[in-house]
Amino acid sequence: MQFNSIHFLIFFPVVLLVYLVIPAKVRYIWLLLASYYFYMSWNPVYALLIAFSTIITYLCSCAIGMLNPERERHLRRFMLITGLVANLGVLFVFKYFNFAFGSVNAVMTKIGLPPLSFRVDFVLPVGISFYTFQALGYMIDVYRGDTPVEKNPLRYALFVSFFPQLVAGPI
Repeated sequence: MQFNSIHFLIFFPVVLLVYLVIPAKVRYIWLLLASYYFYMSWNPVYALLIAFSTIITYLCSCAIGMLNPERERHLRRFMLITGLVANLGVLFVFKYFNFAFGSVNAVMTKIGLPPLSFRVDFVLPVGISFYTFQALGYMIDVYRGDTPVEKNPLRYALFVSFFPQLVAGPI
């Protein structure tokens, strides 16, 4: 759904009205549901990507927060690297795989080898760079001790997926 669409002109007032009438303690859940609906309106399957990023960075951040920075620094670093590799791996596949593969083929052609005939045709998920780097930034801040771990996974999920900022890019 685009911000200048009829769908959004209906969606936003409904989200706002419901937000204003429901109890304050559940508003974040409503906004999370609305944010996932907004994201899924582009392509429902891609909600799995934002959920994956959210779950991985949340779990890694919780583990980092529970571990002692002095005695368990190797395990903390392992959790940080795990979160980074998982998220950047997804970003690479969706944004840069075809470019990298094309570069490999160009090199293979230059050295006389036949190019590989393989291509991944994905529609680029909306906001993937934004939410990936937002989630990784949070995890890195937890690792460095700059921010406390968010105990509520739904509040953290809203932080990652809040729809007004989701397509704010480019970063």
